[in-house]
Amino acid sequence: MENLPDDDDPYTYNEAMEDVDSRHWQKAMQSEIESMFDNKVWSLVNMPKGIKPIGCKWVYKRKRGMDGKLETFKARLVAKGYTQKEGIDYEETFSHVAMLKSIRILLSIAASLDLEIWQMDVKTAFLNGSLDESIYMM
Repeated sequence: MENLPDDDDPYTYNEAMEDVDSRHWQKAMQSEIESMFDNKVWSLVNMPKGIKPIGCKWVYKRKRGMDGKLETFKARLVAKGYTQKEGIDYEETFSHVAMLKSIRILLSIAASLDLEIWQMDVKTAFLNGSLDESIYMM
């Protein structure tokens, strides 16, 4: 796989389908859909009356290794949550994030005890959260 600039990732579905790597984007999108299906994160339903669904879009990213060479293609189906209104469509949002200070402490402990550090890429970490609300996406 060749080296392409980072800003050369498709911005829209149409751009991805017209991209030289369209077959890779199609495989990445299929993998995302299968992952969501396997994890049972959605159900296909008829839209209840009075509900305004959230739109969605695909986000594309070419992932590169430490040497800058292209390793894989990622496609994520994301909700356009910015159309929601607090107090109407949702109560509050929160996302768990590791503090840099905490990571530094863990790395210091590992270094002082001569422990081995492993990095893990979690493909679908966001799918492990739970919602109290019903979200309708179109």
